[in-house]
Order: sequence, then structure tokens, then C-alpha cells
Amino acid sequence: MAEIAVVGAGIVGLATAHALADRGVEVAVYERGRPGNGQSGGDSRIFRHLHADPRLVALARESRALWRAWERRWGRELLRADGLLCLAADLDEPAALLAAGGVAARRVQGDELRKVLPVLGPGAQDGEGLLDEEAGVLRTGAAIELLSRELADALVPDEVLALRPTDAGPVELRAGDGTREYERVIVCAGRGTAALARGAGLELPVAQSAHVRLAFAVAGSAPPRLACLLDRRGAFGERSAYADPLPGNELYAVGLDEAPVRADGALCEPDGLATIAARTQRYVARALPGLAPGPVQARHCWVTELPWAADGFAVWDVGGAAFFAGNNLFKHAPTVGRALAAHALGDTSGLSLRPEQRLGAPASMPAA
Repeated sequence: MAEIAVVGAGIVGLATAHALADRGVEVAVYERGRPGNGQSGGDSRIFRHLHADPRLVALARESRALWRAWERRWGRELLRADGLLCLAADLDEPAALLAAGGVAARRVQGDELRKVLPVLGPGAQDGEGLLDEEAGVLRTGAAIELLSRELADALVPDEVLALRPTDAGPVELRAGDGTREYERVIVCAGRGTAALARGAGLELPVAQSAHVRLAFAVAGSAPPRLACLLDRRGAFGERSAYADPLPGNELYAVGLDEAPVRADGALCEPDGLATIAARTQRYVARALPGLAPGPVQARHCWVTELPWAADGFAVWDVGGAAFFAGNNLFKHAPTVGRALAAHALGDTSGLSLRPEQRLGAPASMPAA
């Protein structure tokens, strides 16, 4: 019987199981649906170094090296570094954060800005942007496929209903197909993590919401370079927006906001996602006229967020069960997976994921 179970085969669960297997640990990965089809779903994710917490800038650099190591291991491109363009009213703070973290970023304008992101409209091309040239887009589908293939013998297609740490030490895991005991259990189940933790007697400070991301066709032929976008300028009626190219650069995915949900997971407003989709289309028409009007794809997903930061993440323990929660995790997955594996094995020599660290919190909000 496997010594450690991982609940959830999203990118963090798979990365954790992969790290455990590399340490020679027998592992079982429980997933009720298709691996990577929950909060990790979709064809792309932005890889960025820019974070309000300097620790996450450093963590992104470490994760980037591990993404490259995975590429060498499997002979497949996973991170296409066409850059990330940050637009903001004040670029001094993001430039300082990147410089302090040892990330080479430079200001671009005019023809160079248009070359980096040719789908921008004239208004968005005004002024300067900050370009992180080693950022880019992650090939999420390829990453999930490769990890799932390597862990094929460990995948258990079943739903976990409850976890109960026992007095004797092992964790009792009740799934649809029966009850088993494991030395340790690591829960990386997205929106399901809080419910499993509550069943084990632990309340997690996790807020849920729903997100919609629309993909638009690039007008004309696909450009050879298409950077990711982080727009915090607020010049087009939206406080912030992000965007990234899908494989082949023929489609560009754009996201704005989340729709709030109630405690039971239902949308607070039935038309919440439709309203955000309409706002996204208006934003694209104003800011990104190099995209054809009207989305050709839509991706909906749940979002789980911790109270101290949109980029925050942490792990909580109840006996031999560890519950991991957070947001915007794909880019950090190789490093977080290693840290969770070490956590499960009692190795405290590396990155601490304890909630008192408040990973993701801005530098002005110190750890508790």
C-alpha cells in the first residue's frame, strides 16, 4: 500500500506526487475527474516573476529553473519566454521589485512596445511598459500530460469524501471505492480542500469565486512573438486585466475579474459570469483591437483565495493530514510540489509553507 496519498491531480498535486516519487516514496494520487481539469484547466498560464511579495519573486526564479529542468527531462517545451509586458500608471514599484529580486526587466516604448505586443491598440501603446523578458507562457496541457503519464501507475480515479486522522497516527481516507489508511495525506483539491479540511475539524480561511477567461483570434497571421500582458493602468475602464497567448500565437486569452459565490458554492448573481464576459469583450475592443471581435473560446474555473493576498498560499496540518490552499499557483508548482513533499516527510530544511509566513503578502505586510 502507498505510504502517502495526494488528493487532487491538478498541477500542484501532480508536482507534489512527482517530487515524492523522485524521493523514492510510494504515492497514490486521488482524482475524481480528468487530471488538470479543475483550477489548473486550460491551455496556458502566465509565468511571471512580478509579485508584491519579494519572496515570491525569488520563488518564481527558482521555479523557472525547475520548469527548464522538466523540459530537459521530458524533451518538451513547457515555458515559452516571449516576455511579460506590465502596464501601470507608476512602473517604479514593479521595476524595483524585479530589480531587487535579480530579475532583468527594462522599460520599453514606441516601436519596441508594439513589436513585443502587436495586438495593443494606439491608446495602450502610449507611454512606457515594463518588460520582463524571461517571463512568458506555460504550456499547461503539456505539463499535465507529462506529469500524468509519469505518475500513471499512481493515479486513483476516485472521489475522496472524508479524511480522519487517527490516534494511532495513520490517516483514514474514505473514497467512493472504500476506506484506506495512509501514513500521510496531502490535500491539493482546489475548492474541495476547504470541505475536506472542515470534515477533519479544521476551518480554512479560503474565499471562493468563479472566473471566466475568453480567448480571441489574432487578426491576420500569428505573430512570431506575443508577450503576456499585465495591465494595471486602468485606462480602459477596468482596474486590471491579464492576457496570454495560446499555443501557436493564433489565440490570445484575456481575463479580468471573478464573480462572487455564496458559502455553498452557488453564484451570488446568476448572470455574474456573463457580466464579466461582456466586460472582457468591451475591454478587448478598446485595448486590444489587434484581436478579432468576439471570443472563440471560454474557460470557466473556480478560484480559491487566502485573505492576505491574491497570490497567497499556505498549508495547514491536522494530525497526518496536510491541507494546501492558494491561488495563481501554476508557475510555482515545481517548487511548491517539492516543498509539500518535504513537508509531508518532516523535512523542514527548505521553503516553509506555514500560514504564519503569509506567503504572497506585500513587503509592507510582514509575516505574522
